[in-house]
Amino acid sequence: MSGGSRSRSRVELVLKNRFLRYLIWQSIPSSLIFITLLSLSSPHYPLCSFLLFLSSNLLFSLTLSSIATPHPRPPLSLSLLFAAAAASSSALSLASLARASPHSARLGFRGFLLGSLFSLHYLFNRRCLLHFPIIQRPPFFSFKMGLPSAARRALKLSVVAFVSSGIFLELLPHPFKYSVATTRFFADQITSFAASFAIFLSWELTHHLHWVLHTKRSIFAPPKGSAAAETNPSEHLLSALEESNPTSLLRYLAYLDLSMVCENNVDNWRRAGFFEETGETYKRVVAVCLRPLEHLATKLSEGSGNTVDKATQLSNQLLSPTEARPDVKYVEELYNFQLYAWCSRTVASLTACSRKEDKFGVAQLSGSNAAVVSTLLSCLLAVENFMGKKTNLQSPNQLLGPAGIKWATVNSGRVDVAAGKRRSGPVNSKAYAIADVLKTSIYQIVFAFHDEMLAGAKASLLEKDWVTSEKPLFGTREMLIQKLRLFLDFRAT
Repeated sequence: MSGGSRSRSRVELVLKNRFLRYLIWQSIPSSLIFITLLSLSSPHYPLCSFLLFLSSNLLFSLTLSSIATPHPRPPLSLSLLFAAAAASSSALSLASLARASPHSARLGFRGFLLGSLFSLHYLFNRRCLLHFPIIQRPPFFSFKMGLPSAARRALKLSVVAFVSSGIFLELLPHPFKYSVATTRFFADQITSFAASFAIFLSWELTHHLHWVLHTKRSIFAPPKGSAAAETNPSEHLLSALEESNPTSLLRYLAYLDLSMVCENNVDNWRRAGFFEETGETYKRVVAVCLRPLEHLATKLSEGSGNTVDKATQLSNQLLSPTEARPDVKYVEELYNFQLYAWCSRTVASLTACSRKEDKFGVAQLSGSNAAVVSTLLSCLLAVENFMGKKTNLQSPNQLLGPAGIKWATVNSGRVDVAAGKRRSGPVNSKAYAIADVLKTSIYQIVFAFHDEMLAGAKASLLEKDWVTSEKPLFGTREMLIQKLRLFLDFRAT
């Protein structure tokens, strides 16, 4: 078995152990909630009710883990499975808390409605997406910090779901319609609401526990000081990045680990391994980071109908994004923000560090610097075009200093209205966030190599050293050069 395979097996074992700990630990808050509800209501709950409550919560936990993913598009089949499991789990939980009630069928059906409403809210708000925290804390403190928000969300959801399910039940005919004395009616309503809150609180804590355990950083490296760390410290990480499933949690954890190695000074020995003499490791690292950014630029280019590829079109504005509204599948790409942020910041930090840490000059000699800058610029143009920002190249006598690019506003009132609609909403907030990360990354490189870039611009070598000769993924090479000059003048906004 190769070193990369052994490393992948070791990390996959870590993920399996996390999953087993998650299944064990989720039973603790569920048990405490059941016992607390028992002590507040009645001490006569049988053991079978307790076991049924834990089993139903285990069913919810399993399906939640199957649908939770860092990728923005979980499979539809798993979404349906989660909805069915949530409805069934809620029905079983409410029935277990109702004990031997004469209205157990009604309570079971009400639990089914509560679970269905919860699953709809969960899926509609994309809560199955695993968002990695910016600051990595110990699991205990991360879990403790999320307890108040989980309790508030459980209370809000239980109130809405309880009222909605109650109204729906009253509209149904017998046997689900209530026909008992007023005193018993209100007592059962209070008991049902308490049980609903207990179920939702248990689910919210389960969701938070799963997030805490599965977004914790994994280190894809051999032990420091070992033979593997001395000979090839990057193979474990690169193997996970290149060979794992692109939508898997393993791939995202590998990108997180790579980002922290490149951006921080905690594992300098690992970052030094990227600049080994042959340059192959550095090129592999840059390639795995540029691949998602190239994918984003390509998809947004297809969605906006970008056709700027001829010399005769260089003086025309890019095609208005309001005239060719992107398909939903292109908009979905923006929800993969954390991956694009990791990749952008990683290649920018690595390129900036290469100025002092690259003893063999592999970053410059391999052409990686030009590939990084060209991809970041092209991706930025694609995102800004999606946002409604339009670029038009200026003729030489119109250039303002060394930055020969002008950002124009739309003149037509009809287009302004449509562009305004595009700029609003949560989708475009993701686009603005991606654009900000890309700008920051480009400025990080420009700041590190500012003197070299200025000298290259005076000698007419800027585009040769920092922009590839191939056709960009979006726009034209001339646009990339003028955009880079704008960054060089610190006027890109």
